[in-house]
Amino acid sequence: MSGAASLEADIEIDASPDEVWSVVSDLARMGEWSPECRKVVVFGTARKGAHVLGLNRRRWVVWPTNSRIVRYEPGRAIAWKVYENRATWSYELEPTADGGTRVIERRTLPPPGIAPASAALAKVFLGGVDGHDSELLDGMRTTLERIKTEVERG
Repeated sequence: MSGAASLEADIEIDASPDEVWSVVSDLARMGEWSPECRKVVVFGTARKGAHVLGLNRRRWVVWPTNSRIVRYEPGRAIAWKVYENRATWSYELEPTADGGTRVIERRTLPPPGIAPASAALAKVFLGGVDGHDSELLDGMRTTLERIKTEVERG
C-alpha cells in the first residue's frame, strides 16, 4: 500500500438509497460506527460548505480534525475535506437492481508531497502511513458493516 492515494470499501444494504441516506448523512453519529472516529460535530446543518469538527483515536493517540463538507447530494453522496492532511472522505450511494443500495466509502489523498507534515506525524504517532492505511481500510469495512446493521434493523 505504499504511497496509496486512495482507499475504498463498499457494501450492499437491503434498503432504499433514501433509507441509507438518512443514516450516512448524519455525520454526528459517525462515532457510533467508525473504529477510529470517536465524535463528529457539524456546525449548523449538514450541507455543502458546513464546517465539521472530528475527534479521532487510535490506541493512545487522540487528535482533532477540521473539515468542510465539499459535496452534498441528498440520497446520493456526501464528502468532506480534512484541512490537516487534505484527505477527502466520502460516501456514495448507488441503487441496486433488487431495490437495495450499494454504499461506497472512499478516502482520497492529494498527490505526494502536498501534505508532508501529516505524513511525518503519521509516522511518529500512528506507526507510519502504510500501517495506518491498512487499519483505515479495515475500519472502513467495519464502519460499513455497522451502518448496514443500523439501516437494516430499521
